[in-house]
Amino acid sequence: MTAYRVVITEDAEADLALLQDFAMERELASSTPDFDVVERMLDAIDHALRLLAFSPHSCRKAARAVHAAQRELIIPFGRTGFVAAFEICEETVLVSAVRHQLEEDFRH
Repeated sequence: MTAYRVVITEDAEADLALLQDFAMERELASSTPDFDVVERMLDAIDHALRLLAFSPHSCRKAARAVHAAQRELIIPFGRTGFVAAFEICEETVLVSAVRHQLEEDFRH
């Protein structure tokens, strides 16, 4: 079995920071805040991204893919979840974006 090297781009890191900020702001505004939700969210994303190290081809092809190497990983969390956009380049998986599933402008 091939082991892939997973690389998170700066854009994807920025996406993760925005998701973390949004989740924290939502909890701060809540009448019953759950500050552990941010840690659980990041753990769920991290756990899902580990799949890419050994099985990136099991993920769906991206809807607007130019070629078959562009794929999307669905990351369940709560009632919805996230989508990680990535491309397989030989033995490297390049994660280019991580967005909430309900974002309308999700592109990679």
